[in-house]
Amino acid sequence: QLQLAESGGNLVQPGGSLRLSCAASGFTLDYPAIGWLRQAPGKEREGVSCISLNDGSTYYADSVKGRFTISRDNAKNTVYLQMNSLKSEDTAVYYCAAVGKHYPCAVAMSGGYDMPYWGKGTLVTVSS
Repeated sequence: QLQLAESGGNLVQPGGSLRLSCAASGFTLDYPAIGWLRQAPGKEREGVSCISLNDGSTYYADSVKGRFTISRDNAKNTVYLQMNSLKSEDTAVYYCAAVGKHYPCAVAMSGGYDMPYWGKGTLVTVSS
């Protein structure tokens, strides 16, 4: 069973930066991508970004494009989310999840399809 653990959440001022980490117990061929999703109070869950563990291809939601960067270190079984130019609307609990091979990452994250393994989340608060 795949285990995921997020870290790096914190309180940061608008315009600031944070780097989130998602440490996995291992990467498997059945789940060839890792996605970052977030959920703010009173809002629907949103797929933020995703990365293929095979070829490094990435996906970003329009809301974070140009500000967030996803990367991977396969040797460390870790995926990172570098978040720059943070805004108050980025405040949320951020989760990482393993994404299966049956759907494109963006589709999988939009509906939670083939994503049985999740971390417990890390809180990001953007406030002055």
